[in-house]
Amino acid sequence: MEKITQFKGLAAPLKISNVDTDQIIPAVYLKRITKTGFEDGLFANWRQNPDFVLNEERYQGAQVLIAGPDFGTGSSREHAVWALRDYGFKAVFSSKFADIFLGNAGKQGLVAGVISEADTERIWAHIDENLGAEIEVDLPTQEIRIGDMVIPFAIDEYTKWRLTEGLDDIGITLQNEAAIAAYEAKRESWKPKTLPAKGV
Repeated sequence: MEKITQFKGLAAPLKISNVDTDQIIPAVYLKRITKTGFEDGLFANWRQNPDFVLNEERYQGAQVLIAGPDFGTGSSREHAVWALRDYGFKAVFSSKFADIFLGNAGKQGLVAGVISEADTERIWAHIDENLGAEIEVDLPTQEIRIGDMVIPFAIDEYTKWRLTEGLDDIGITLQNEAAIAAYEAKRESWKPKTLPAKGV
């Protein structure tokens, strides 16, 4: 997983509340057995509408999504995060997220930051008035900057650490690789053994 500290990207407004994971990626796309290639499923039903925000030319290549409240509710599917990530989003900001979505985002390298509803409205207004508005995300300081605004966002410390260190669950486990190998070396030969890490 790539380390995340600071980045700047085109911002897109999603002025919709209560966006559940089935709206983020419909269930028909969940039959795949890979963790990548889900960009075609992102908001697939909504993207059938030519007027949907992500179909607008001005938001092509957007990397930061500013969403309405209650984002990522519904089922716990990780595919919702994968679809956002595969489409090119590096961060999503909302005044409220579903807890499971927040957990999945942190594990998959997607920044999910909580901002106030008032700040959400201010950012939307700025995006509407400024074609191609970019937003700078500073994870260490937990701030986003757009125009002359500096807006704080909340993210739990553990998730922030994982993202800045670029650690998914496997990466965290591999931090203990030497201890695991030492333990395996002492196990009786008749007991099952774990496979070595690739490249070792």
